[in-house]
Amino acid sequence: MEVTRVFDLLPYQLEKFPQPDAIVNKVNGQWVKYSTQDLIKAANDISLGLIKLGIKKDDKIAIISSNRPEWNFVDYGVQQLGAVSVPMYPTITEEDYRFIFQDAGVKIVFVSNEELYQKVTRATQGISSIQAIYTFDKVNNAKHWTEVKKSGEAGNAKDIEPCKAAVKGEDLLTLIYTSGTTGNPKGVMLTHNNIISNFKACAPLMPVDHRHRALSFLPLCHVYERMLNYLYAFCGVSIYYAESLETIGDNLKEVHPHIFVSVPRLLEKVYDKIYAKGAALTRIKKMLFFWALELGLRYDLQKDFGWWYNFQLKFANKIIFKKWREALGGEVLAVVSGGAALQARLARVFWSANIPIMEGYGLTETSPVIAVNRVNKEENRIGTVGPLISGVEVKIAADGEILTKGPHIMKGYYNKPELTAEAIDKDGWFHTGDIGEFVEGKYLKITDRKKEMFKTSGGKYIAPQPMENKFKESRYIEQVMIIGDGQKFPGALIVPCFADVKSWCAIKNIPYTTDEEMIKNPQVLEKFQREVDEYNKNFAQYEQVKKFALLPRLWTIDAGELTAKLSLKRKHILQKNKELVDKLYV
Repeated sequence: MEVTRVFDLLPYQLEKFPQPDAIVNKVNGQWVKYSTQDLIKAANDISLGLIKLGIKKDDKIAIISSNRPEWNFVDYGVQQLGAVSVPMYPTITEEDYRFIFQDAGVKIVFVSNEELYQKVTRATQGISSIQAIYTFDKVNNAKHWTEVKKSGEAGNAKDIEPCKAAVKGEDLLTLIYTSGTTGNPKGVMLTHNNIISNFKACAPLMPVDHRHRALSFLPLCHVYERMLNYLYAFCGVSIYYAESLETIGDNLKEVHPHIFVSVPRLLEKVYDKIYAKGAALTRIKKMLFFWALELGLRYDLQKDFGWWYNFQLKFANKIIFKKWREALGGEVLAVVSGGAALQARLARVFWSANIPIMEGYGLTETSPVIAVNRVNKEENRIGTVGPLISGVEVKIAADGEILTKGPHIMKGYYNKPELTAEAIDKDGWFHTGDIGEFVEGKYLKITDRKKEMFKTSGGKYIAPQPMENKFKESRYIEQVMIIGDGQKFPGALIVPCFADVKSWCAIKNIPYTTDEEMIKNPQVLEKFQREVDEYNKNFAQYEQVKKFALLPRLWTIDAGELTAKLSLKRKHILQKNKELVDKLYV
């Protein structure tokens, strides 16, 4: 059968490769498996239950939850009616929830737990469109999602068929609100065709099929993980949901996944943990660890460094990198990285350890993938986001902006025709806001965000992202933001990696008090000056950071400094640290 609407994935998987573990999650310490048949039954029950609640085609249903099977049950159940899912991050503010509920005209909300139930209850006060809030966990005085399911169990699955038949590929599948770095969220309208075109183009590039397992931990409310979940269903890959971001290490060892998708920040954390363990070794073990690491950092997919290097790398893989693979479950065939630029050194060292990294690029508005590096070395260029996927067109505008056209382009921004016209020109080209170029005529390279580039008072343009990525290679720098718009020189706000600062202080016999006090310590400041000087060598004179300030606390989503996908909210960070920034430019 053909998949022409996303919910067609359910009968398609049942016909092609029914799985005993289509979706799996951990409950009370045990992995609970749902077969393809279980998934179909739950989706049908939800559809029938929603029909009884009066839900019709184009009605909006919100889902606010971490990754769990109930997310999928509701998602597919909603789709089958031609209704539109509105997934949201559990971490956004009540004000954002309220704005989205009103903007989308949401009728029913599904939330995962009591905390979200209370938050959403406050956010929905006075909104007449909201009919009910259901919870996935049992919450006192709250309606439980099984009420919808049970009311549907009495129905007949054949009653859903007319609803399904009325859904066309060009119909709206979902509204995904992007938080962005400024202003109110925008509702990105994605159709069934948008998402299907994307996973069908990406599926042949993935080294997995119905014999394999995926570990899923990035939020399903983001189009990146969601599209990959549909791709897994299309290929018959079993999906295992990690318990949380904190348990990923344990879950990798339990599930032994063949694939997972990540953002660079999480891969950086994996690398930092491995580095910290290596640094804690003694004598010969420590020497071997850093010898292997040095080999890995030199690795190049397109260069052969000769028999001696290859022999050493083979040996390093047997005694050192083998443990890296074991830490990821021991069976990983590929790791997909997206959402932000990946440091080239991380790609090199993971590839050297026989852990292929497929770095890709896309946006919510592009469903999301535009380009991705392949799993084979011949079509993978470190430092780029790879070749375009099938059916996608890209051209570079005169000012360097990446424009794209194809079946992956959103229908537009919900209720915002002016913004839609701004983003998609009359010829159908979507303006990404990213600056880029083609390498070797085939591999797309992102050089910066158009809106994030700034000009110093000397008239020189500064692209902050490549600089920030380079500075974050320092083990002592956890987060960094390059500043200097309209100023004489670039500066930096730096959040130290306090665990490593603490270790350094111990080695140097510097008494460690508090993070707040240590960032004022002259010896610590000197140490950071040396780090800044070292990484400045990678940049032109006009790009080099002349002054910096250390901050005592990590930037977070909850504090409004990061977007849900961990991008810097630059204006907010600048406003919050205005006094400190002003002192840098006195």
